[in-house]
Amino acid sequence: MTDAPQGWTALVLAGQRPGVDRLAAHFGREAKALIPVAGEPMLARVVRALADAPQIARIIIMAQDASALVADPAVAKAAGDTRIDARRSGRTISGSVLDAVNDPAIGLPVLVTTADNVMLTPATVAEFLAAAGAGDVGVAMVERGNLERAVGSNRRTWLTFRDGAFTGANLFALTGTSAVNALRFWERVEQDRKSVPRLAAHFGPLLMVQLLLRRLTLADAIAAAGRKLGASAAPLLLSDGRMGVDVDKPEDHALAERLLADGRA
Repeated sequence: MTDAPQGWTALVLAGQRPGVDRLAAHFGREAKALIPVAGEPMLARVVRALADAPQIARIIIMAQDASALVADPAVAKAAGDTRIDARRSGRTISGSVLDAVNDPAIGLPVLVTTADNVMLTPATVAEFLAAAGAGDVGVAMVERGNLERAVGSNRRTWLTFRDGAFTGANLFALTGTSAVNALRFWERVEQDRKSVPRLAAHFGPLLMVQLLLRRLTLADAIAAAGRKLGASAAPLLLSDGRMGVDVDKPEDHALAERLLADGRA
């Protein structure tokens, strides 16, 4: 594995599972990544935020048919930057990221985000990357009170620990070489991510019991999970509470449009 170009490579995960995506169909689109939010496809908005961040040296859009996404006029305008490329994704998310990291032309460090991470801004990218690097893997999180102060009471997937409740922000930093171990491990367990008993079989019952009984802080839990994955890992808390909002359902879309309209005002 060779060094990446000076700066970070950003991988934007823009694929979707086989079959009809319900949210895309709801908005009359074939691809979820092309659903417009505040008048702009989600993918174009995320790519523009990354392109405006000086820390990012390269942006790679990853999807089953990435070239078709880039051909969309609004995305093509954002993708006119020579730093932006498209790459066909593989069978699994973690496997696709692993393939990219193992590509000598890419390497580390890598920032990973998703096409529906529409609240992403260059300022958040800078904040996140400034905090990354202490371990092999950095995971962006938003504290519940911070999110609710920014957007109001909101239904999210909350992970509750001894020091509070948190939600993910679809932003990951892969910096150390052992991040490859984490990706290989997660590729094996990815299909079981929504089943607590199956995850327990991979991570071990002791860690799962500690998590269920809320005996660990967020940092302790991420570190312990990282050790199971064979890499050092740490949570990186973001100051922008809106970063806990992604677009998975129509009510998320309505909230994102309201937040973006408020931001313009």
